[in-house]
Amino acid sequence: MSLMASIDLFHAVAGLLVGLLVGVTGVGGGSLMTPLLVLMFGVSAKTAVGTDLLFAALTKIVGSAVHGRRDTIEWPIVRRMAMGSVPAAILTLLVLGWIGEVGKSTEHVILLALATLLAVTAVAVIGRKWLFRHRADLGATHSHGATVYGTMALGALIGAAVSLSSVGAGAIGVTVLLILYPRLPVARIVGSDIAHAVPLALIAGTGHWLMGDVNGVLLMNLLIGSIPGVIVGSYLSSHAPDKVLQPLLATVLAVSSWQLFLKARATDPVKVEAPAAAGQAH
Repeated sequence: MSLMASIDLFHAVAGLLVGLLVGVTGVGGGSLMTPLLVLMFGVSAKTAVGTDLLFAALTKIVGSAVHGRRDTIEWPIVRRMAMGSVPAAILTLLVLGWIGEVGKSTEHVILLALATLLAVTAVAVIGRKWLFRHRADLGATHSHGATVYGTMALGALIGAAVSLSSVGAGAIGVTVLLILYPRLPVARIVGSDIAHAVPLALIAGTGHWLMGDVNGVLLMNLLIGSIPGVIVGSYLSSHAPDKVLQPLLATVLAVSSWQLFLKARATDPVKVEAPAAAGQAH
């Protein structure tokens, strides 16, 4: 199959829109792309998560390069988060591989986790502006040890969440870092979070690829749109009205969360098997 024949316009446009939103809002692609693939394009949850992880990693490399040139990455934070996230990601991938071999409940688990994390992300997006104003008071009593271990614990949580659902490295990570590092400029917190997300998404995405959960053609189509999208979105970010974007984004995430929760209920293996067993009894 030729390269031009494998290009899907709808997937490329989806990648473009998500890339724009990531560049403008700073929220990770997993919060937007994974539910889009599952709900609109009918991609299975495992394939959507695996493909989106590599999609997010390659897209955020662009963001990391920009932050690196501007010297807005706090590397000690990146290292502390990685100390928690890398082991957690590997452990979660091993568990996912084991669950996938035991039965077909993996899809249901991923949908539930994705719905829950999208709801948390929606709350984090809404609460971020309040945190910007009050984070100095919230983080005033943190000791150095508590900050270090809190960052490692945050990394472990994000490592597990991202490996399971591809959501968590964006809004949730930045929200907690704002509390842990109240005196650090916001640009350095965002830059550190993006820098940490790249290797984590690559590790988790590679694990899903080894399990056969990555669609290479789909990934290519998404990147065709997302790379220029995230570049344009980054330039537009300073002109976007925050008071409009944040509620809109939170609403999209909340609706996606609810739809994924309904889909998870419909695919619950316990509820699906129960009526079948009842029918056989008659």
